Amino acid sequence: MTYEMTIAALADPTRRAILASLRDGPLAVGALAEGLPVSRPAVSQHLKVLSDAGLLKVSQHGTKRLYTIDPRGADDLRRYLDSMWDDALDAFAKAARDKAAQKDKS
Repeated sequence: MTYEMTIAALADPTRRAILASLRDGPLAVGALAEGLPVSRPAVSQHLKVLSDAGLLKVSQHGTKRLYTIDPRGADDLRRYLDSMWDDALDAFAKAARDKAAQKDKS
């Protein structure tokens, strides 16, 4: 999976609501659909996008498919954001050194 797929999957508010619902534990499609303003088939489509992005794990329990958050699903996004944060901190440190050097010259 790539961080781009994760960002695209999380761009939709319904998908973010699904992930929020799954924070408390595994749920089936029907249980997820009860709390959302979209149809059960729409929830299934959103679950597919989240699964394809690596954010969910699916397990079969009898006749039900249970969805859980895959804790490793956001690893690529986390690495991407960490690299951006590292770049920002490096730029801040460079600006601070440059400012100190200018002050020393004065």
